[in-house]
Amino acid sequence: MEESPREAWGQSPAWSSSRKARTGPSLASMLNDLPSAATLRYRGPGVLPWGTLDEDDDGGGRSLQAFAETAQMESRPSRELPWPMQARRAHRKSQAREQVVPGSESRAAYWTRQLSRTKGKMKEGFQTIQPWAWTLKKIGGQFGAGTESYFSLLRFLLFLNLVASVIEVCMKLIPAWLEGAPPGPPGPNISSSCGSYIPHTHGLVAFPTQLFNLLSGEGYLEWSPLFYGFYPPRSNLAITYLCSVFAIGLIYLLFILHRSVSGLKETLLAESDILTSYSHRVFSAWNFGLCGDVNVRLRQRIILYELQVDLEEAVVRRRAAEQTLGQRAKLWSVRALLNVLVLALLGAAFYGIYWATEYTLTLQETPLVQQTPLLKLLVDYLPSIFISVFNFVLPPVFKFIASLEGYTRSHQIVLILLRTVFLRLASLVFLLFSLWNQITCGGNMEAEGCKACGYNYKEIPCWETRLGQEMYKLVLFDLLMGLLVTLLVQFPRKILCGLCPGALGRLSGTLEFQVPDEVLGLIYAQTVVWVGSFFCPLLPLINTAKFLILFCLKKVTLFSIYSPASHTFRASTANFFFPLVLLVGLAISAVPVLYSIFLIPPSKLCGPFRGKLSIWVQIPESIERLPQSAQNFLYFLGTQAFTVPLLIFSSVLMMYTVALANCYGRLISELKRQIETEVQNKVFLAQRAVALSSTNGAS
Repeated sequence: MEESPREAWGQSPAWSSSRKARTGPSLASMLNDLPSAATLRYRGPGVLPWGTLDEDDDGGGRSLQAFAETAQMESRPSRELPWPMQARRAHRKSQAREQVVPGSESRAAYWTRQLSRTKGKMKEGFQTIQPWAWTLKKIGGQFGAGTESYFSLLRFLLFLNLVASVIEVCMKLIPAWLEGAPPGPPGPNISSSCGSYIPHTHGLVAFPTQLFNLLSGEGYLEWSPLFYGFYPPRSNLAITYLCSVFAIGLIYLLFILHRSVSGLKETLLAESDILTSYSHRVFSAWNFGLCGDVNVRLRQRIILYELQVDLEEAVVRRRAAEQTLGQRAKLWSVRALLNVLVLALLGAAFYGIYWATEYTLTLQETPLVQQTPLLKLLVDYLPSIFISVFNFVLPPVFKFIASLEGYTRSHQIVLILLRTVFLRLASLVFLLFSLWNQITCGGNMEAEGCKACGYNYKEIPCWETRLGQEMYKLVLFDLLMGLLVTLLVQFPRKILCGLCPGALGRLSGTLEFQVPDEVLGLIYAQTVVWVGSFFCPLLPLINTAKFLILFCLKKVTLFSIYSPASHTFRASTANFFFPLVLLVGLAISAVPVLYSIFLIPPSKLCGPFRGKLSIWVQIPESIERLPQSAQNFLYFLGTQAFTVPLLIFSSVLMMYTVALANCYGRLISELKRQIETEVQNKVFLAQRAVALSSTNGAS
């Protein structure tokens, strides 16, 4: 039988009658008058605290008195109220609104207040319409905050891809039809000094060939809105096509920076000694506003996982502190050897990817491959297969190596992430380097194949579409691999583990959700999309559908296959480190895209920039068509008269921000010292009170 709030916080009738028989305040009444008790009983402004509602005859009078005391308390300044900080801020804002006399405030203050109120309402509205909020809360309560951070990142990337898809459609797909339907593919008789380009397979095509074309991006898909070569050479379309790349990149950067800064605050608090004490978890982590048994159980599990993380890391730190000098030297030697092994594995993986990419073109020219559609599809996917195999095999090896290095669970997660992200992103870099080597004849523009047009037009007549096809195949193959692993490996393994309780079941093991591997899969897939979105404009739309399928699939498999992790890690580490790795992926993806825009000549037979010396040339040509005043203003932005004052102003602003941060840091340090002094004073006074009470009792 549950305990009522009155029984938990108030006094029973027997206790009240016995209290009336005595003189002076009781210990319970003295404790209830403390500010800490008032904070604990707080339920919100305008609501009675816990323990003030009684069911006896005098309950009405006591309730009125409690309401009067609550109203009197709310009239006090916010600093003196025994409320949580968030409630104090809301109370201060409400008092400020009540104190404003109509017509007395200035117009600027009025609009500032209205803007702040609108911003708060919009923030609350966005929080209420966030998709899968309850699902994430349920995942965090059952599997820990680390697993929840993966799904939160997946939802964030889904939102980014949805925004990018809308921009791509509005700035690339729609303008392609505004000036008329785009022309068809070039015919076999059309040729130029840069050769001919025949993207379409004419005549009847068998169904297996159509299916293989769908998976490889060739045939009827090669000359479609999916790829760069389809878009006609129109000046307005070329401008919007190029500007959309920078607009989407800026949006990505701003959103990821915002998420990184928010995660950095949580990480700094979690890594400090302020919030990692067990007293904070035990006495301050509970939310007394929870309603329902399900929410209560979820919150209990979240606190349990947080305590588990603290205890595991405390054990590792205690063992590290107890090590002797010889044990530490042995540990560092083991770590050095393991890092050498990791470098050797990474080198072997990179060489295999480079060999597969270079050997693909040679295999594609053989008659057997050209006559067999299935074999041709395998050869086309050879680099993707090598990348996926290495990404599937090496992360478990990295996880096993990290467990031997003696780090805490949070540091192990960071190490696994660093090694795996280096494997995945560096493998993508090696693939791009191999493609660059084929497109630019190894960087030698004076070679026979690249001298006429600036790129290898004989083997790759439309190199932008070829790059888009490679990224398209990587995205599709990554999705297919995820589906196959889930359906053919994880589900049978779970069934085998459930049906065989003996040695065979133990051999299959308990499945745990591997957060580092899953997160790196997301970041790798998103980096591929960032690289390929310029050459395959509808790739963000495909990735949106892929992430939506992935979210539903992972959610179903999480609750039906996986068990809660035996070792957890801090969510603050994930909330900061995951967006940081995303920023690394964004920076890596920007290099090939910007290099293609500024340095490699565009294809002469396809795309909106055909016939130009470079893709960037379209911007100066468009500026020259503007009015003279607009030209002067835009050219002024690129002169030293504008950049030098801007640099000086930015430096002054940065110095001011650093000085302000240092002042706040010194103030926080001083407040911490004051808190420590107050604690020492309270301990001293408590000891004196105990001593005086014992002396009076003895006398």
